[in-house]
Order: sequence, then structure tokens, then C-alpha cells
Amino acid sequence: MRGGGPEGPSLSSRLSSRPGRPELSVDIRRDDLRHPAVIDLLRLHLDGMRAHSPEGSVFALDLEGLKAPDVSVWTAWRGETCLGIGALRRLSANLGEVKSMRTHPGALRQGVGAALLERIIATARAEGLARLSLETGSGPAFAPALALYRAHGFTPGAAFGGYTQSPFNQFLHLDLGSG
Repeated sequence: MRGGGPEGPSLSSRLSSRPGRPELSVDIRRDDLRHPAVIDLLRLHLDGMRAHSPEGSVFALDLEGLKAPDVSVWTAWRGETCLGIGALRRLSANLGEVKSMRTHPGALRQGVGAALLERIIATARAEGLARLSLETGSGPAFAPALALYRAHGFTPGAAFGGYTQSPFNQFLHLDLGSG
């Protein structure tokens, strides 16, 4: 099966590339986490989190964690190429958490992360969540993700869920209002 399971239809998106590059078409779909390219991207994500985080500071979900019933996963595809992954974890009736955001290295700065994040935000609103939160790290490896989240209205705030504040991690929140 090519990127995406039977859980829902794909959402075709037009993304702007860097200036001077043509617009590209991307399919964003709910994913069943069975395609080898998705598993490889998730492995790359986890390896990157471990490489750039102090021991005990990686809270990324692994493949089994992403299969939990309170998690919805989307992947972005161009043809047969998996460009990115992102997930929404429902923590309560009002709170969701952005998880496992990763763009394939060959698709960086093409709008893939933004398209996935916009899908997660839209789904959270449609499901009536009042707030989206996320935990991420500090340092240069996390700067692009932080810029993406801030550009979409996320602001720094307190720890949430079962997280504990540390010098390394940081927490961002987006109030979704009444939808």
C-alpha cells in the first residue's frame, strides 16, 4: 500500500517551493504506518532526536506509540516519495499534542512541514479541541521546527501533560478558540 491507509481520503495540496522553483503538488493522507518509506522516515526522525538531545530528553513516539488509538498520523507524498510525517495525539477532550513532525531531508524548505502542521491544526479544530501543545528541544537542530511552529501562532508556555520542564526542552501552545 502506498502511503496512507484506509482510514481516510488524501488531501491534495499545492505548495510553494523556494523562490525560483515551481509549485509542487503533495498528497496528505491519514497513514496506517505500514509503508517502508514511512517506517524509514520515522526511524530517521528518532535517530535525529537522539543525536541532538541529552539522554532522557527524547519524547518522540516510536512506531508502536504512533499506532495508539489516541494518535492520528498523516504523511505527505509526491508520487511514490514520502516527503514528511506528522501526528496529532489527543490528550483530553480539549487538548491535543503535535507529535512526530519530520520532513524528509530531500524535501526541506518546500512547505511540506507547513502543510502537515496545517492539516493537524485543521483536524484539531474540527474535532473541537481548544488547544494544541507540543514539546520540543533547544539548539540549532530544533531552530527550523521552532520557526515553523511560531509562524503558525504557537507561543512558549508551561509544561503540559506528563512533561517536566528542563533546561533543554521547551513547550509551545496554540489556542484554537471555539473553532
